[in-house]
Amino acid sequence: YVMLLTLSPYTPRFQDRVSPPGVMIRPYLNGFTIAFNVSQPNTWQPYVDSMHHFLAAYDDKVQEEKNIECVPGQYFIQGGSDSEEKKACQFKRSLLQNCSGIQDPTFGYSKGQPCILLKMNRIIGYRPGAGVPVSVDCKVQKGNESHLRSVDFYPGNGTFDLMYYPYYGKFTHVNYTSPLVAMHFTDVQRNYLVPIQCSLHGKGIINDLNSDRFLGRIIFTLSIGK
Repeated sequence: YVMLLTLSPYTPRFQDRVSPPGVMIRPYLNGFTIAFNVSQPNTWQPYVDSMHHFLAAYDDKVQEEKNIECVPGQYFIQGGSDSEEKKACQFKRSLLQNCSGIQDPTFGYSKGQPCILLKMNRIIGYRPGAGVPVSVDCKVQKGNESHLRSVDFYPGNGTFDLMYYPYYGKFTHVNYTSPLVAMHFTDVQRNYLVPIQCSLHGKGIINDLNSDRFLGRIIFTLSIGK
């Protein structure tokens, strides 16, 4: 009990060896295979509903009410005591453009061009990329590389802006919403199981550890039928 009294609920005691982040995707329904038939809305509607539910916290009006506009391209360092509430930068879903669900409420699923969102796990105090934004790329994990012919990334060229870091923890960074990179798979081979690997790239990022498929990368399967 005495030892617990020395621990802070706001920040980790030791931050000199912060592990690089893992990643996760949305939508995530029953595993890492996203399978649907374009001509059968009941097969892709659950993915669409999941995306809308997840992005509700990113609605532009919600972000404008709760969070502030920040200066892109630099870390948002906030002083004060560990217990002082921190401000959070706006991440509006409109930044995701074709994958925002605003212009196309089906996120491309009705056209066989699905959007998938990538987010880094939150790590208190972590400053990814050592001053250079971390980027994302995707490729066929194993098999015929021509099965993945085109991917668009949003926002910009698929990077996590520095202004969303560092994260100060759930007790003080109460309105924080994790930045996202949207991956729009605009040309994927139909009627095949296409294994995709999407990876983070940047200084300090680890994405090739065979014992951990979520550290700096994620592997999932797209199966798009007609």
